[in-house]
Amino acid sequence: MSVAVYPGSFDPVTLGHYDIIERTAQIMDRVIIGVLNNQAKHPLFSVEERIEMLESVTAALPNVEIQYFDGLTIDFARKNHAKVIVRGLRAVTDFEYELQLAQTNRVIAPEVDTMFLTTSLRYSYLSSSIVKEIASLGGEISDFLHPHIAEYVMKKYAEIKMESKEDDDE
Repeated sequence: MSVAVYPGSFDPVTLGHYDIIERTAQIMDRVIIGVLNNQAKHPLFSVEERIEMLESVTAALPNVEIQYFDGLTIDFARKNHAKVIVRGLRAVTDFEYELQLAQTNRVIAPEVDTMFLTTSLRYSYLSSSIVKEIASLGGEISDFLHPHIAEYVMKKYAEIKMESKEDDDE
């Protein structure tokens, strides 16, 4: 059985992420999406919320599962007996960084390969950061996310604005 891990923060999961997930699910027998709790980033959503969002958009993909992980991706891959780490590439700038990671991982764990998938041209510009910036300013994000996820993001920003307003009123 071929097993791949697709690690990321998925804060939130975009259509670009989904493109990579769906294509990987067609290639591999089992795909484990690893939701990373990256200490360097300040996520909008909790790990639990991100897992819930990913489960909702991947529900129709029977060979995909979602797990939380903390630490090295290579350790996560080994723990799940994955022989492949999947990474999505949007642009040449992504490739330089991802190649360094892939080569480092290969030194640490020669039994695990990295598979790069280029994102569909439709989503080559898209990132979670861009989506969050647009949403935080009240912009339309429905072209970038599944409808359920777009609603979730807009609801989160409405809650943040409400909390901020309450703090200002005090």
